[in-house]
Amino acid sequence: MWCYRGGSISTEPRINDRIRVPEVRLVGPSGEQVGIVPLAKALELAQEYDLDLVEVAASARPPVCKLMDYGKFKYESAMKAREARKNQAHTVIKEMKLRPKIDPHDYDTKKGHVVRFLKQGDKVKITIMFRGREQSRPELGYRLLQRLASDVEDLGFIESNPKQDGRNMIMVLGPHKKKTEAMAEAREAQAARKAERQGVAADEAPSEEAPVEEGTEVVSAEAEADAEAPEAASPEAPAEA
Repeated sequence: MWCYRGGSISTEPRINDRIRVPEVRLVGPSGEQVGIVPLAKALELAQEYDLDLVEVAASARPPVCKLMDYGKFKYESAMKAREARKNQAHTVIKEMKLRPKIDPHDYDTKKGHVVRFLKQGDKVKITIMFRGREQSRPELGYRLLQRLASDVEDLGFIESNPKQDGRNMIMVLGPHKKKTEAMAEAREAQAARKAERQGVAADEAPSEEAPVEEGTEVVSAEAEADAEAPEAASPEAPAEA
């Protein structure tokens, strides 16, 4: 009785001597159709071109094989997959909690976080928390949510209208920009800041002939101490008799 023992199943295609069929439909290095040839002939051509014979369609009859540099193909495929994961946008919902009678300074701070989240292309779940007697004044939370939505309307919109959820009131804001657009803009801004820093560093690099601007520190504290040490430590020269 056959039993699977949990070994991993390889997903890589068969190449060269691992291909076990009498004949294959061969595709050349540039994608040209060579036709159906015996496996031995295909392996001979692969050796002649200094390439690998790779099975690209095992389910076809006969299987389709291509002449290629398999090592280079695997590297390029891995780089493409890495770039795709890098640019993949994940939907993220941030949460911000407020009180109905929030202090103006705290409100500005919370609003700043909401602005940052929306600029990043994330959704924001706003939760108003009611306590004690505040539960009898839901209009306070509603007005606060409407005020916040109005303050950030340039960056986001009300995706889910305010609704009561137990002792809380919840509203969801959605960004105008897609996550991918926000990520692209963030990368461009980061590259611009990096280029600006490098340009400033190059402009401010001291040279032998360049004058030192007023207020620029060019001598370290240790160097200053070394410069003053001889004058303070050396005794005065004896007067001539």
